[in-house]
Amino acid sequence: MSSEVLWLFKQLNLHLELEGRFQPREKGLSLIEGAAENENTLCSRQRNAKVEDLWSLTNFFGFATETFVLAVNILDRFLALMKVKPKHLSCIGVCCIQLAARVVEEECNIPSAHEIIRISQCKCTVSDLKRMEKIISEKLHFEFKATTALTFLHLYHAIVLCHTSERKEVLNLDKLEAQLKACNCRLVFSKAKPSVLALCLLTLEVQTLKSVELLEILLRVQKHSKISDSDLLYWRELVSKCLADYSSPECCKPDHKKLVWIVSRRTAQNLQNSYYSVPELPTIPEGGCFNGSESEDSCEEMSSGEESLSSSPPSDLEGTFFFELKPKAKWQTLSCRS
Repeated sequence: MSSEVLWLFKQLNLHLELEGRFQPREKGLSLIEGAAENENTLCSRQRNAKVEDLWSLTNFFGFATETFVLAVNILDRFLALMKVKPKHLSCIGVCCIQLAARVVEEECNIPSAHEIIRISQCKCTVSDLKRMEKIISEKLHFEFKATTALTFLHLYHAIVLCHTSERKEVLNLDKLEAQLKACNCRLVFSKAKPSVLALCLLTLEVQTLKSVELLEILLRVQKHSKISDSDLLYWRELVSKCLADYSSPECCKPDHKKLVWIVSRRTAQNLQNSYYSVPELPTIPEGGCFNGSESEDSCEEMSSGEESLSSSPPSDLEGTFFFELKPKAKWQTLSCRS
């Protein structure tokens, strides 16, 4: 076995150990799935719509797939911990894409808070984003670089390429990433283990290609990853249905290209001034932690007060109160040396 392959399997073992740490709490996700749609309760439809918004923002700013997948992971981990009201979701979503971009993107490619507020039209101010970022950061213990299904998709893909004698372009990684993004738009797939979800996408694609060699390689990968046949079959059926729905003419899906937004002068003026207006977002208190009388499996609640987050101008000291993230180097796609 080559040193390249040994390194890949070492990375695979590492991320298999870590994946549970970065998976959203299933109990919290189930509460969202079972919630009725009203102004006080976040439901799965609203979460899914917000993820589609994040996909559009990802395309608009030309962010990497990793940025989108990581933003969804941060969003779901937070929503599975907190009882969030729908009126807070827009601000939370923008914070998640910002936090993910700081981990993945080059610093020069990250838009300013003013710009992302203007483009997303999230009806909040820079001060609102800072407060929300502080809340999300503390609840997730500042752990943003996560093991996701994309991590395993890249690892599995690289392992397959190292073992196959077929043309390397046969198993298209861009297509697999696009399919993963489609799955991310449905809350149910946040319950799947990232390693299982990634393997489902690969096995479905290999079945389409009708390649016996690739299928045998994936069976060995499945065995190494200790993924049971029952888990794989259960999630593969759901993934297959999702991709069939996504490819249907009735499904409106975002374009994969970077978006160019052309607006009239009057609209542009309104957009430029939108973040100066007082938003509708109420105060988000930073308390609400677990106490001894609460169940360990319950979600914390983000209740709202009567005042707006930006009802008064921020003090000069406010900036020092929030944790400032440093951008990290972009994660490179795993590949085998030819």
